[in-house]
Amino acid sequence: MALYAAYHRDPRNKATHFVGVPLIMAAILIPLSWVRIEISGFGLTAAMLVAAAVLAYYFVLDLALAAAMLLVLAVLIWLAELIAAGGAARGWTWFGILFLGGWTLQLVGHVFEGRRPAFFDNVLQVFVAPIFLMAEVFFALGYKPELRKRLSSSGRKASAAPSA
Repeated sequence: MALYAAYHRDPRNKATHFVGVPLIMAAILIPLSWVRIEISGFGLTAAMLVAAAVLAYYFVLDLALAAAMLLVLAVLIWLAELIAAGGAARGWTWFGILFLGGWTLQLVGHVFEGRRPAFFDNVLQVFVAPIFLMAEVFFALGYKPELRKRLSSSGRKASAAPSA
């Protein structure tokens, strides 16, 4: 998260990401909601399985942040499944709107930041974005001051490093 923090210091950039990242997440979950499997009579979707894999990573990073992300992902999966249930035309239309809108917002944010997105240097940063934003929510509420301090000091070091 320290690398991600170094690319996201400007409050306007963070604000665009608070909208853009969930839009992209919801978009990706729409087509994944169409892929269904049955396990012992219980229906699962690829959206649920992908969310579970990402959540496993988040739980390794931080229990409280991951628990909060579990709630966010549950809502996003519910919305994605609601959209996906409307059929392919509706689903792909919403996918396009949410995906392109989310990325547009994020790229506008990086104009404010004056720095290219973190995933250009490390594609895995796309998985860090949601939990980083959740950490920002926790920081705003006064929680996780030690993590905030670590990210702030690590972020200053990382932002001082030259980017390729």
